[in-house]
Amino acid sequence: MFESLAASVFDSAEDFWSWFGDKPLKIILILVIGMVAIYVMRRVVTSLTERIAIGQKPRTVVQKAPDPVDTTTGGVPSTAPAKGKWRRKNMLMSPQALADALGAANPRVAERRAQRARTVGSVLNSTANIVISTIMALTILQILEVPVTGLLTGAGVVGVAVGFGAQSLVKDFLSGILLLVEDQFGVGDVVDLGGGVVGTVEAMGLRLTQVRAFDGTLWYVRNGEILRAGNSTQEWSRAVASVQVPLGTDVDVVRAALGRAVDRVKNDPEVADSLLETPSVRGVDAVDALGLTFTLHAQVRPAQQWLVARSLRAAAHAALLDAGVVLASSTVPYDESVQDQTGSA
Repeated sequence: MFESLAASVFDSAEDFWSWFGDKPLKIILILVIGMVAIYVMRRVVTSLTERIAIGQKPRTVVQKAPDPVDTTTGGVPSTAPAKGKWRRKNMLMSPQALADALGAANPRVAERRAQRARTVGSVLNSTANIVISTIMALTILQILEVPVTGLLTGAGVVGVAVGFGAQSLVKDFLSGILLLVEDQFGVGDVVDLGGGVVGTVEAMGLRLTQVRAFDGTLWYVRNGEILRAGNSTQEWSRAVASVQVPLGTDVDVVRAALGRAVDRVKNDPEVADSLLETPSVRGVDAVDALGLTFTLHAQVRPAQQWLVARSLRAAAHAALLDAGVVLASSTVPYDESVQDQTGSA
C-alpha cells in the first residue's frame, strides 16, 4: 500500500511538473524577461536623458603639490608643473564642456535642453513600454493557442476607426515631438506662431504650447496647428533702431553724430555685455515727405535686442541734439512684430 501511495504521489508530481513546464513556466519566463527588458530600457533612457538634461560635470583636475624644496631654484619651492604632466588635450574644451559653459552663461539654454531631453525621454520610455508589452502579450497568446490573427485583424479595424476619429490628436503629438527634436523654439523664447500669437513661450508639451502675450494673454496653441514659427531669440538677435531727421539736413553731420552715439552705446557697461559686434550706422534707408530715415543696428545676444535698441535710440537722440539737428516731428511707425516681450515696449 505504501508503494502504491508513493507511486501515485510520484505520478502526480511528474504530471504537475510536466504541465507546469509546458505553458505556465513559459509564460512566467516571458513575463520576467519582458519586465527586465522594460526596466533596463527605462534605466538606460532615463540615464541618458538626465545626463543630457543636467549636463556633464567638468572633472576637477587635482595638481600634485610641489616639492617643499627645489634644489634647482636655490631652495625656493617650485610652483611650475612637472614636465609631461600636462597634455594638449587638457587645454581643449570638449563639446559637452562647451555646452555646459554656454548653459552656465545663459540659464535658458540649460532649461531648454533639459525640457527637450526629458520630454523626448518620456516619449521613448512610453514607446518602449508599449512595444515590449505588445510583444509579451502576443507571445503569451500564442502559447495559450489563442488565434492571434483574428485579434490582430479586429485590432487593426478598431485602430483605423480610432485613428480617423483622433487624427488631429495624433497630429498634435507628432508635431510636438518634431518641435522638440528639431529645437525650433523652447521655454523663454519670444516667438510668432501666426494668427496673432506673439509672445514668450511659457510651457511646451507634446500636444500644446503655451505662449504669454505682451498684454498678459496666455495662448494655448495646438502643436498640429503651428504652420510656421518665428523665433526672435534663438542663438542671436539683431537690435535695429530707426531715427528720422527733417529733409535738408546735412547727411554727413547726421552720420557723424550717430557714429558718436554708437560709440557711446558700445562703451556703456550696462549694454556692452549684450553686444556681439560693434553697433554701426547703415545710412539713409528711406526718404519721404517726413524726412530722412537712418538705421542703427548691432548683432546682440538672444532677447537683448530690445534693450540695445532702446539704448541706441536714446544715444542717437542725445547726439543729434548736441549736433544741433532737430529730429523730425513724426517718428517711424512701431513694428508690433518685434515688440519687447520682456516687459517693456
